[in-house]
Amino acid sequence: MAIKRGVFLFLLMTFLSLSTYADDTDKVQLEKALAYFNSEKYHEALLIFQRLDTDYKLNDRFRAYIGLCYYYEWDYDKAVAYLDEVLPRLSMLSPSEQLVYFYAVGESYFQLGNYENASERYLVALQLAHKGERAEIYYKLAVAQMFLKAWQVAADYFSLAERAYSTYRSSEDWQARLSQIERMKIGCLAKVMEDSQTSNCVVCSLLKRSVSASLSLHVSCYYHPSKP
Repeated sequence: MAIKRGVFLFLLMTFLSLSTYADDTDKVQLEKALAYFNSEKYHEALLIFQRLDTDYKLNDRFRAYIGLCYYYEWDYDKAVAYLDEVLPRLSMLSPSEQLVYFYAVGESYFQLGNYENASERYLVALQLAHKGERAEIYYKLAVAQMFLKAWQVAADYFSLAERAYSTYRSSEDWQARLSQIERMKIGCLAKVMEDSQTSNCVVCSLLKRSVSASLSLHVSCYYHPSKP
């Protein structure tokens, strides 16, 4: 799922009036930060947001923007810190806007190698997404579960991703991803079979030991060697 950039700027503009700031210079600076963000100049936007946050303590919605700036700048630790802090207080926002934040924090955790936290955020994003937006989230959930070695769960999510891509992303642009999903799902199912066979071997080995021990005990009950 491509993260939407600048799609809800007008909401931010109405949420915190520019008249909140002390002078026209700061109003201009905020407008400039938003323009930078909308132009995908996240570093420049971040510098202005940080100064305004220090001077005025921006509201949670703007702090979520700071988190997104860090995410787009690949500073995933800070992205997680900002987004995890404000997200519990932004439940009043539209599902489409919350989706952007939850997907970004899920991706940040994924890049940090914290696949459990990534999966938790992806699951929330999945609930917020429209059906046509779920394919990539299913795929990321599958990969996260694969790293956690939850092979069957990963295979199930790959199947859901495959179905979603086929239904909503049926153009030739998505054929490569569908081929990749098929290969990865086969690999996960092979791991499921491998683990199952290993488990069966362990069970068989334990049963053999148990039977052998039982027979030895049974024989010893009836066999008493004579004293020399």
